Amino acid sequence: MTSSTRIDMLYLNEPDMIAAGVTDINACIDVMEEVLVLVAKGAYRMAGNTANSHGAMITFPESSPFPEMPTDAADRRFMAMDAYLGGRFDVAGVKWYGSNIDNREQGLPRSIHLIVLNDPTTGAPFAIMSGNLESAYRTAAVPGAAARKLAPENAESIGLIGPGAMNKSALDTFVKVRPSLTTVRIQGRRRVTSERFADFVRENFPQFTTIEVVDTAEEAVRESDIVSVAVTGLVGSENYPYINGDWIKPGAFLSLPANLKMDKDYTLSGKARLVADAKAIYEAWAEEYPAPSHETAFGMIGLYWQDLIELGELDEARVVNIGDVLEGTAEGREFPEQPVLFSVGGMGVEDVAWGKTVYENALKQGLGTKLNLWDAPHLA
Repeated sequence: MTSSTRIDMLYLNEPDMIAAGVTDINACIDVMEEVLVLVAKGAYRMAGNTANSHGAMITFPESSPFPEMPTDAADRRFMAMDAYLGGRFDVAGVKWYGSNIDNREQGLPRSIHLIVLNDPTTGAPFAIMSGNLESAYRTAAVPGAAARKLAPENAESIGLIGPGAMNKSALDTFVKVRPSLTTVRIQGRRRVTSERFADFVRENFPQFTTIEVVDTAEEAVRESDIVSVAVTGLVGSENYPYINGDWIKPGAFLSLPANLKMDKDYTLSGKARLVADAKAIYEAWAEEYPAPSHETAFGMIGLYWQDLIELGELDEARVVNIGDVLEGTAEGREFPEQPVLFSVGGMGVEDVAWGKTVYENALKQGLGTKLNLWDAPHLA
């Protein structure tokens, strides 16, 4: 039996990714549900000592003696999110990206993503792909999987805090899982961006008969059956949007994939069900960053819950994994009118799963450009 040393990779640019179904949110939701159940079972590995790290990140100092070195700014970083996922996926890979909020002034996305997929046995790369749409849709599909299970059945209204790319794909997701939605409330830091988002909704989602641009987070949250908070920016609670628990409608579903501050009394009260994409990633963050990690690492609300757990103020059992809820081994709600707060931290396993799915679609359709790494390695 002979084996070849040749290694070829498939390169998929953004048009290839679109043709291969990267924006198929229904399929992505199904895949993310599989991923979250596999994660809850432990059939995955990521970086770090506990195999639960979000990834490795390069940040920059406030000032530098080196004139060519970037300095700190909102969302300025480089990050590698590496992962292995088992089950039918059985794939390793990494999402690598650079991020700078000033990119928007040049007509570029805040973050620019690239995904590499590798054979889990040899380590050989077999795909390189444009990652922005992959990342956006898997980010939206994770709360979509949770909302399909936990959002009010006949939800009519949605409040969006942060009128950016994440909430564009999130809105597409929530419309798919709850087609009864007819009212959207939009709140952003600048009214002009909220108005642009309202135009986007009018052009793409004709089912919304009521489109409101509101000035405060409270107006976006009150009376909304679903709320999606997707505000990025500087670390530190003074920079995070704030939600008072009294504003939250009974039975509402809140998707929280970005920075957020909430009052402690409501968090500890048991009035809301606390659900995480994976509790272990917040535990890993808390190990990697100085306490309180919600102030020093990232602003996801799951890190706030982890800070309270480590202080002994919140019972660890109060936070449940969405994978366990989806598989039926944990309750979604403890009582019918209980709101659900869903923290989404983002995991590399999601990227490699959706990336491999799109890659397989591309192979079937003959899409992409074949790239050769070598016929035989010069050093072996």
